[in-house]
Amino acid sequence: MIVTFILVAAVLVGATGLILGLFLGVASEKFKVEVDETEANVRAALPGNNCGACGFPGCDGCAKAIASGEAPVDQCPVGGPAVAAKIAAIMGTNASGEQADKKVAYVRCQGDCDKAKQAYHYTGIADCRDLSVVPNGSEKECPYSCCGYGTCVKACKFDAIHIVNGVAKVDKEKCVACGACVKACPKNIIAIVPYKKKHIVSCQNHLKGKQVKDSCSIGCIACGMCEKNCPFDAIHVIDGLAVMNDKCKDCGICAQKCPTGAITGKRPVKPAAPKAPAAAPAATEAKASAPAPAEKPAEQPKDTTSANA
Repeated sequence: MIVTFILVAAVLVGATGLILGLFLGVASEKFKVEVDETEANVRAALPGNNCGACGFPGCDGCAKAIASGEAPVDQCPVGGPAVAAKIAAIMGTNASGEQADKKVAYVRCQGDCDKAKQAYHYTGIADCRDLSVVPNGSEKECPYSCCGYGTCVKACKFDAIHIVNGVAKVDKEKCVACGACVKACPKNIIAIVPYKKKHIVSCQNHLKGKQVKDSCSIGCIACGMCEKNCPFDAIHVIDGLAVMNDKCKDCGICAQKCPTGAITGKRPVKPAAPKAPAAAPAATEAKASAPAPAEKPAEQPKDTTSANA
């Protein structure tokens, strides 16, 4: 009797499993989602940071856009040329020119502890976002200056930004332009700029000239010297601050003319040209300066007395 119950139970369990297996097999075929093999391969080639620097919702969105042709193979700034080359091979294209448009983050402030005056000592939570809501929004006299408490450092996944003497500095070689530091900065003083850009207005102070001088020795005083001397109409003083536009040729004239050094990349002063050797004196002068020849002594008259004797 017991053996019969065991056999019946085994048959029932086996039949149930078979029926469920058949049902799941049919359902999987009927409701399966088609997977784009190209998209899957592109996704596997991406670094997987899901930082959103590419402009899409994570690496999945970026892979889908690249596979569908909506984005170029070098859309991922984190992967750089190496990842672009892999994706180009998957897509059957080339990844030429990816280095030309490389960009990096840049902190538009030079007001470190030596150049910016300190208003008070902050003793709250060591975070720029907390400091930005206190009076003046900074320990420094300049309310537009870098707080220097490293919120951008914490946001960077690539160890590309650090606080140096009270101001955030970006390591251009490590930066991948993901934009995490830009989003984290409560003062909006970090921007994404071309890697090769040499001359940048490194100040965000919109105060009046005297107020700028009283708060920071290297701030923009809106004197307009850069605007007056730019031959390309590439820089203008707007709302008390020099602002560059797309016409900039990176010639460096504005940096050279800036009296405070608020524009980075000041060109070195060229050494004075050596003086030309003095010209040889004229022939007449040479003759005049030469000693006069000695005069011949006058001839004495011959004595004829002895001859007549």
